[in-house]
Amino acid sequence: MILAGSLAFLMVWKVQAQDATAMKYAASITAEDLETHLTYLASDELEGRDTGEKGQKLAAEYLSEFYKTLGLEGPVEGSFYQKFNLVSVKFEKVELQIGKNKLVQNEDFVFIGDGDFKKTQKTDLVFLGMASPENLKKVDVKGKLVGLWAIGTQAQGVVKEMMDAGAAGIIIVTMEGQANFDRMANRYKTMSGFGRLGFEKPTKQEPVFMVSSDKMAELFNASVEDLKEAAKSNPESIKSQTARYSMQKNTKQVPTENVMAYLEGTDKKEEVLVISSHYDHVGINSKGEINNGADDDGSGTVSVMEIAEAFAMAAKEGNRPRRSILFLNVTGEEKGLLGSEYYAENPVFPLENTVNNINIDMVGRIDYEYQDAENQNYVYVIGSEMLSSHLKVINEYNNITYTNLILDYRYDAEDDPNRFYYRSDHYNFAKHNIPVIFFFNGVHDDYHQPTDTVDKIEFDLMEKRARLIFHTSWDLANREERTPVDGTNTRTSR
Repeated sequence: MILAGSLAFLMVWKVQAQDATAMKYAASITAEDLETHLTYLASDELEGRDTGEKGQKLAAEYLSEFYKTLGLEGPVEGSFYQKFNLVSVKFEKVELQIGKNKLVQNEDFVFIGDGDFKKTQKTDLVFLGMASPENLKKVDVKGKLVGLWAIGTQAQGVVKEMMDAGAAGIIIVTMEGQANFDRMANRYKTMSGFGRLGFEKPTKQEPVFMVSSDKMAELFNASVEDLKEAAKSNPESIKSQTARYSMQKNTKQVPTENVMAYLEGTDKKEEVLVISSHYDHVGINSKGEINNGADDDGSGTVSVMEIAEAFAMAAKEGNRPRRSILFLNVTGEEKGLLGSEYYAENPVFPLENTVNNINIDMVGRIDYEYQDAENQNYVYVIGSEMLSSHLKVINEYNNITYTNLILDYRYDAEDDPNRFYYRSDHYNFAKHNIPVIFFFNGVHDDYHQPTDTVDKIEFDLMEKRARLIFHTSWDLANREERTPVDGTNTRTSR
């Protein structure tokens, strides 16, 4: 942890510590160039860059051609592509009926589990509320569909627990409001036409549905407050309902690719710094509207491009970094961090030689927290001291020295309900004890909407953020010692 006195010391030596060479190449990162690249990547022509679709392929081609013109290497046997296959899973005829209420898929409920039941299954729906040992003693869940409260990624942890307890399936009840549920349901409706993407796995008979708290209250003829009260201490007081469900599973392969470019270092070339973004987005919605994804994550992707250009320019002029750098644009982030997971499981360079991952995901906008602030020169920095106490200090030093942004750490809080630390591609490096920094501008009304367009990007602010990331990367690539893994709080478990 950096001390106040250390910060003061850095401030005093700000001017003297500036690296003129680094500043020269940082100046090549401009708002104009960022806008040029983003205007294409977030254009209607790319149809929202949905994973495995035409627009994602066009984006991959644009990225690879750009890296080629910079003189960077394709590290996969000369190619800039790391190709792999995903599986598109479609669940046909998903039906859920509670009592006499026949629920509508992607309106009343979304299906988030797995299963292939061609015959309708019949059981009871019981309300457990909280997945606690105390409640499990009060409610018999064996062979039954179980209703559970969950917030955010808590849902992932309770599925195995309930199935191990003998449940037939689960209905997750979201606690995040009807509007958030409706937005999620609309996204699932969009995805259902293309199929759910993931890695090929054996089918598990794990029917898991999700409904809003309002819908669950309606199904049990109770108020949301009554259900909340029962969830705390008296779940057995909620009368069970008859449940019927079925779904049919179909699969097909979907080829996709990560795009990567390599700059070999000098005396420390065996060590590799990875600078990443995801270049996919969510495609076209159920209304035929294009989700252009200018901020998410067009902004991060063009930032990686500009940072790559700055390093390539330096190398051509005899200022090659000491460590090697991999510029990594991954696919499938929107489908569950799939591209970065694939890279981490099939690394082009050994993970033990990977010194850091700098991940850039949404850096082009101003969020709710800062929209009315007098000083809007900020960026959220996530995870910078989770695995290495040095990494946060290095980033702060470079910010003080060159860019003077507000570095906001609010999303590092253990109790942050957004859990952003787990929600972008850096997480798949952190899981392998590689120190990471995730740069982020926060969410806004256009997140995952057709309105996330280029005209709303703050390019001058984005330039400052990209220059900070370049300076921190330059430092990490050239310093004598790699950042040690000494963090006491790895938080590498969801």
